[in-house]
Amino acid sequence: MKQVIATEGVPIKLWLDDIEAGTLAQARNLANLPFVFRHVAVMPDAHLGYGMPIGGVMAASEAVVPNAVGVDIGCGMCAVRTSLGGIATGKLETILARIRSAVPLGFKHHAKKQNPALMPKSELPLSQLPMVSREYQSALAQLGTLGGGNHFIEIQKGNDGRIWLMIHSGSRNLGFKVANYYNHLAVELNRRSGSAIPGNWQLAFLPIRSDAGRTYLQEMRYCVEFAYANRQMMMERVKEALLSVVPPVFFEPMINIAHNYAAMEEHFGEQVVVHRKGATSARGGEIGIIPGSQGAPSYIVRGLGNPESFESCSHGAGRKMGRKQAQRQLSLVEEQKRLERQGILHGIHSVRDLDEAAGAYKDIDKVIDAQLDLVEVLVELRPLAVIKG
Repeated sequence: MKQVIATEGVPIKLWLDDIEAGTLAQARNLANLPFVFRHVAVMPDAHLGYGMPIGGVMAASEAVVPNAVGVDIGCGMCAVRTSLGGIATGKLETILARIRSAVPLGFKHHAKKQNPALMPKSELPLSQLPMVSREYQSALAQLGTLGGGNHFIEIQKGNDGRIWLMIHSGSRNLGFKVANYYNHLAVELNRRSGSAIPGNWQLAFLPIRSDAGRTYLQEMRYCVEFAYANRQMMMERVKEALLSVVPPVFFEPMINIAHNYAAMEEHFGEQVVVHRKGATSARGGEIGIIPGSQGAPSYIVRGLGNPESFESCSHGAGRKMGRKQAQRQLSLVEEQKRLERQGILHGIHSVRDLDEAAGAYKDIDKVIDAQLDLVEVLVELRPLAVIKG
C-alpha cells in the first residue's frame, strides 16, 4: 500500500502515488456512501470510470451499486499454457488469420445462433430474469465473440519456455443491457425514496433485500457466467486454429478470472457485497491474470489474500490516456516501431487504433511492483501476436 487518505467517511487505501484528480474525487465519493464498509481500496491501475474508478474495490453493507460493477459485467481474462516452446512468424500469421475467420470481432456477432447447451445454467427460471430472458436469443449469436475496445486475443511466450494463449472479453451486449436497466432503475428508486446520495456521483444503489436488488444480483451473476462461457468458446476456437497449423499441441486447464462484478463475501468478520470494477480477486493461493498492453508483458500471479485490499489486485496496467487523447497525442509511426522492434504482430494500423497503443497505458512493471503485497508473480508472458477487437 502506498498511502491512506483519512479525511472522508471511511479511509481510502491506495496502491498508487500518482492518482489523477477525477479518479480521486470518485474514490472520495465512494468513501462517503452511507453503506460503505470499513474502507475503499484503489488498485495501482486505477483511472477514471463512470461513477466508480476503474481499479476500485468497495465493500457495501446491504446494498449493491450497478455502476460499481460497470456495463461490461463479468469482463475478465482467461489463459491457457500449451506444450509448445515456440511458433515461427509465418505460422503465427496463418494462425491469426484463422482466428479472425472463426471469432467475430468488434461489433460483429455470429451469423447463426450458437448451441443453447453452451449457455450458462440459471439458478432461477429465465422467466424470473427479465433482462436476460428478453436478450437471450440475441445473446446466442454473441456467444464466442470478442467485442471491441480493449478486448484482445494474444499468443504469448512465457519465461517458463512455453507458448500461452490469452483472451480478454466480457458479456457483450447482454451485460450492457442488464447494467443499464438496473442503473436506471436504481436512479429512479433512489429519487423516489429521497436518497441523500447526490445524483451527479452516479452511484445509485439497490438494497440487496429488495426485489430489485435480488433480481439484479441474479441477472448480474448470469452475465458473469455468460462472459465465462464466451471466453471458453473463443479459447476453443483459438486452440483449433493453433492445432490446424502446428499439431500436435497439448493444452493445460484454462485459468479464468473476472474483473467486473459484485459478490457476497466475508471480510473482517462481516458478510458484505464486494464490488470489483476493473479489479480481480486475489485470495490466498488463487491464480490470476494481470495483462499489460499489446506492447508489454502480462503476468500470471498467485494471490496473497491481503485483507486490506479485500483480497483483490489490479486487473491490468490501466490507462494513462483517454481514448481520444491517445489518438491526438501519440505518434502512429513511433507506436508501430515500438511493436515492430519487439517482433510483435500487432493491431496498430491507423490513428484510430492508437487508443489501444502501448503508449496509452501505464507501465505494467510499475503496476506490478506497486502490489507485491497483494500478489506474487508466477510467469511473465511476452506478446508475440495480437488481435484487437
